[in-house]
Amino acid sequence: MKKYSLIFLFLVGFIALFSACNDDDKYIPTPPVVSIESLSGVFAMPQEDSIILKAKVESPLETTLRWSVNGEETSTDSIYTFKMNDLGNYEVKLTATNADGEVSATTPVEVYGKYKYGTFILNEGASLRGDIASKLSFINPKGIFTDSVYQKENNGEMLKLLSQDLFISSNKMYFISQRNTLTVVNAETLKKEIIYEDEIKDLVAPTHLVVLDDNIYIRDNKGVYLFKLSDKSLTFIEGSNGARKNTMALVDGKVFVSKGKSVVVIEKGKEEISHTIDFEGNVSGIIKSADKNLWVSDASGKISKMNVKDYSISQTNELPTEAAKLLTASYAAAPSISAKGDTLYISALQSKIYRHIFSKNQTDFMVDAKEMVENVNIVYNTVSVNPINGDVILNSIKGYGENIAVNNISIFDFSGSEPTLKANYENYLRYPAGTFFTYNFE
Repeated sequence: MKKYSLIFLFLVGFIALFSACNDDDKYIPTPPVVSIESLSGVFAMPQEDSIILKAKVESPLETTLRWSVNGEETSTDSIYTFKMNDLGNYEVKLTATNADGEVSATTPVEVYGKYKYGTFILNEGASLRGDIASKLSFINPKGIFTDSVYQKENNGEMLKLLSQDLFISSNKMYFISQRNTLTVVNAETLKKEIIYEDEIKDLVAPTHLVVLDDNIYIRDNKGVYLFKLSDKSLTFIEGSNGARKNTMALVDGKVFVSKGKSVVVIEKGKEEISHTIDFEGNVSGIIKSADKNLWVSDASGKISKMNVKDYSISQTNELPTEAAKLLTASYAAAPSISAKGDTLYISALQSKIYRHIFSKNQTDFMVDAKEMVENVNIVYNTVSVNPINGDVILNSIKGYGENIAVNNISIFDFSGSEPTLKANYENYLRYPAGTFFTYNFE
């Protein structure tokens, strides 16, 4: 019996040992599962801003974290605030480590210039009774207003007097001054790159421009000229005589110019007008549409949609009398219309703002700015709508002379049942030449 008992105990011990070894074989290591989350939902930001990144970690074991940017360790917390002032693309890496292993996740983060996206208001200044310098103001997407941004970014240097228009192309911003100066800056930083003066000295009071690759089309008192950056040549575009002092449009690699009752077309590489499209009244506005065709308004009180490939008119809407009056070809240097999608806004040089929904042929009176903002006596140029968020901007002054210093940049929100004044920036204007949204140049 004692012999059998020993055998039994041996077998029980062997089975227990075998079971323990078998349990060890079944152990599955559990290294962490890790990913990176942006609390704002974006991984791109302007310089001097920040992005809050959060570590998302799944691990049953104690885990340590390590953040690095381009290989340099920056933090060991679960929340990391990414800040960089230098433009460029960065690799953010999050490494999670527990007793069972080490796992990493990476994400690219872009830092772009703080002026890449937003709204510019160009002030031409004046040369009457002493010069009032041109200046550029900026409203970022968060609604933060900064005055004289060109001056701030160029060590106090002022924009050339009577800067009338700007255009953004290939990450460069171009300013044209009636004093025969073409200034080129970096579109993200506003740092000056080059100024052309002698090369365009033969122009007479140039006011508007369009940039197509290295071809710059400049409108002056005679017509439209082609200034080629490659050889610095300046050539008059035949047939452009009498081009209206107003914004030109670039769509489908073609330049569209208003001239009397017509829109004329300049094709790249040509030194004469290629096509002429006639309208019932003097053309008061031409702007690129969201689907990359053309909106055209004319003094007969109509707005048309034009196909830029075959120049056909797909639809023409006639506005009611009061709104139609605002489509006259006035002395304003900006178009009579501004658009977000198929919704257009009209004010001409008045404080009353109308909205026209083109697809519904519906026109509504939105607001008289005088009822919501003080000192709106003279509307300077025309109303403009932000093509992204629908904000409508109206620039106004109390009057001329000393009263020019009393003015408003008024931003209206028409998304609700009643108009609201979203923001009003007082006393920054100095004869505003126009409002420019970076998104319209994309």
